[in-house]
Amino acid sequence: MKHAGAATLDHLEPLLERIRAVGALREKSRGIFYLKSRAFLHFHEDPAGLFADIRAADGKDFDRLNVSEPAGAAEVLARVAAAVA
Repeated sequence: MKHAGAATLDHLEPLLERIRAVGALREKSRGIFYLKSRAFLHFHEDPAGLFADIRAADGKDFDRLNVSEPAGAAEVLARVAAAVA
């Protein structure tokens, strides 16, 4: 599964804007977000769909969420909000 390219990130721009609006994450490059000094969230593209890798609650690894569907995008936003609260 490859990292999301520019065209995929264009498609995800509404979600990226909502993530940026939270304000606590730093976007080192487009679609790659850090929380404090640790990688927190980035995106992948695959024939199966668009996916977000977001830091797991235990902080040790990443969870992969399908953001091709509204439920996956909502989960990403909820987890971003919880992480910065």
